[in-house]
Amino acid sequence: MQEPVGIAIVGCGYVADYYATTLPNHPQLRAVGVYDRDPERAADFSRHHGIPVFASMADLLADESVRIVVNLTNPRSHADVTRSALDAGRHVYSEKPLALSLAEARELVELAESRGLTLGAGPCTLLGETAQTLWRALRDGVVGRPRLVYAELDDGAIHQMPYWTWVSESGAPWPYLDEFRVGPALEHAAYYLNWLTAFFGPVTEVTSFSALVVPGKVPGMTGCDFAPDFTTATLRFASGVIARLTCSTLAPEDRALRIIGDDGVLSVTECWDYGAGVTLRAVVPAERRETCDHYLEPPVTFPLVRPADYPHRYREPGEDMHDMDFARGVAEVADAVIERRRARVSARQALHVLEIILAMTECGTTKIESTFEPVTPMPWAGLPA
Repeated sequence: MQEPVGIAIVGCGYVADYYATTLPNHPQLRAVGVYDRDPERAADFSRHHGIPVFASMADLLADESVRIVVNLTNPRSHADVTRSALDAGRHVYSEKPLALSLAEARELVELAESRGLTLGAGPCTLLGETAQTLWRALRDGVVGRPRLVYAELDDGAIHQMPYWTWVSESGAPWPYLDEFRVGPALEHAAYYLNWLTAFFGPVTEVTSFSALVVPGKVPGMTGCDFAPDFTTATLRFASGVIARLTCSTLAPEDRALRIIGDDGVLSVTECWDYGAGVTLRAVVPAERRETCDHYLEPPVTFPLVRPADYPHRYREPGEDMHDMDFARGVAEVADAVIERRRARVSARQALHVLEIILAMTECGTTKIESTFEPVTPMPWAGLPA
C-alpha cells in the first residue's frame, strides 16, 4: 500500500471548508496541517475539522511531511504563496486563478517545470462524473462532428442578495469584496473553459465584450475597483469548434452547456454538480423529416460513468456545500506525483485558460498564444465504445 501523501492547506477562508469536507473521499491524502495569516480563522477551521495549525508559513514549508501545498488564499496572494511553496521544493495545487497576470502565471509554470515539481490548478470539475460522461459521449461520436458550443455561467443578481450574511460551515464569511474585485470571468469562466479546452483543444482567438453594469454593489463604495460583472466572448478553437461563453453576476442563475454537432445536441444543466445529467437530442433521420414537426428527437439521458469507489461525499441535506468533490483535484496531483506523470489539472492548461479569461475581460479580438498538452480522460471513464 502506498503511504498517504501529506498535504497542507494555506488559507482557511470560505472555500477551504469544501476541500476539508471532501478530503475523506481520497485515502491517498493526509492533512498534515493548515495555515492562515489570521490566527483566529486558522484556529476556528482547525477546531471544526480536526486538522492541526502551523504557527507560520515558514514552519509549514519546513515540515518534510508536507509534499503538496494546497493554495486556497485570496486570489491576489495566489502567485506569492505558490512561488514560496515551489521554491521550498513542494508540489502545489492552487485554487483558480493561477495568478492575476499572465506574466506571473507563466513564471510559476516555468519555475515548477525547472524544478521537476507538479503544479496543478483548479477548478477540478473536469474530473467529475458529468464532465467525463459528456466527454465520453463526444469521443463516441454521438453528435457527429461538434460545431458550436453555448455555455452560460450566470450566478444571479448577487448584489440583490444578502451576501454579507453568508458564512461557511466553520464560520468564514463569503469574501464578497474579493469576488467583486476579481469578477465572474476570473472566478468562474474556468469551470467550462477547462472542459472545452480538454474536449476540443487550444483556443486560438477570443472576441469579447465586458462591462461593469452595476458599480454600486456595496453600500458606501463607488465600485471603481470592481471588475466587470458581465462578460461575453466568442472563442475560436484550433480544431474548428466555435464557442460562446457568457459570465455574469446579474442574470438569473444559469450554468447550462450545449454542444451542437452535425448529428445532434448534447446538454448539461449544471457544471457545479458532479452528478448532473447529460442529455442527447439526436437529429431526426432523413426518412422521417417530412412527418416530424421538429428536427431533433426527444432528449435521452446518458447513464453517468463513475469511479469504482463511488459514491463520494459531496454534502448532506442542509449543508452549505456544492455538489462537487473539491479535493479531487488535490488527489489528482497526488496521484500524478506517485505515478510520475502529468496531472490532468495541469499548469499549462491553467495558463492557457487564464490567457483566454484575461482576453475575455477586454473588449475586442485577441489572438491566444499559449497552448498545452492534450488532457487524458479519467481511467474509469473508459475508451470509446
